[in-house]
Amino acid sequence: MPYKVVRFFTDLHDNEHPYNVGDIFPRSGMSVTEARCAELAGRNNRRRVPLIQFVEEPKKKRAKKSEA
Repeated sequence: MPYKVVRFFTDLHDNEHPYNVGDIFPRSGMSVTEARCAELAGRNNRRRVPLIQFVEEPKKKRAKKSEA
């Protein structure tokens, strides 16, 4: 579940780790709940503005078999 940071914030659930615009949330090695992601992606957080945005992972293309 990759998210991109759209507004600077410090994560109160991660020892006030700073996230800059463009960073990936959560940072490597951290796991967060769907509820926490929804909180940060919506307006139900302390800042009352979305802080992260869901990023769809590019679909991997299947390798075509060469015709013989």
